[in-house]
Amino acid sequence: MTLLHDVAGDGPSAVVLLHSGVCDRRMWDGQFAHLAEAGHRVVRCDLRGFGESPVDAPHHHGEDVLALLDALGIERAALVGSSFGGRVALDLAARHPRRVSALALLCAGMPGHEPSEDLRAWGGREDALLEKGDIDGAVALNVDTWLGPEAGTETRERVREMQRRAFDLQLAAPDAYFPDGPEADAAALAGIDVPCLVVSGAHDVADFRRIAVRLAGLLPRARHVELDWAGHLPALERPEETAALLAGFLAAPAGTRPS
Repeated sequence: MTLLHDVAGDGPSAVVLLHSGVCDRRMWDGQFAHLAEAGHRVVRCDLRGFGESPVDAPHHHGEDVLALLDALGIERAALVGSSFGGRVALDLAARHPRRVSALALLCAGMPGHEPSEDLRAWGGREDALLEKGDIDGAVALNVDTWLGPEAGTETRERVREMQRRAFDLQLAAPDAYFPDGPEADAAALAGIDVPCLVVSGAHDVADFRRIAVRLAGLLPRARHVELDWAGHLPALERPEETAALLAGFLAAPAGTRPS
């Protein structure tokens, strides 16, 4: 299956936008056209179990993205990943380094990260709500947790809609269809030798702020930027500012990006 996707722009450099685990490709509405107008060929996709990409078979998210690149004739792309999308981007870059030209990681997850006690407890609350059929409660928990103080009512409603869609798709899918294969380890991640922008939010969950610090020390060409206004989803909280940050990073010649 080819992931549901949109393409904008016809520039010489490809950029792939990978959404968070509470959203889908619509989370990039504030950056999609901006990056295309900046001269890139921009792709945004729904990973399986999100938006309009169903969970229709056993799969590996990184390999799904790679298959999409192949289908579009893209040899090499910069990957922009938010949260879970950042985790997918890191795994893909470690496994297929020749296919990735740069990484921008917004409050990213990390393969192999051991969740803190607080994050495990949060996951237990979400699981309990889902197990008793309180989908709306689980959606509300995610919206309240992952959006920072800059997010207004409209943004919260958009995330509520995207998260509900993800739950509906994922809860309807057989357990055997969910990915369970190994991810890249720390040694493999340390070998990712491309420019990398690591972004964290001052109002984000502590685990993700710690991941950002760790990635900045682990990836050889990384630069860490903490946004003092951001929660976990800066692309939705301040869309224009996030678009400008990404455009500036992607416009820098490879030799002048973080090293």
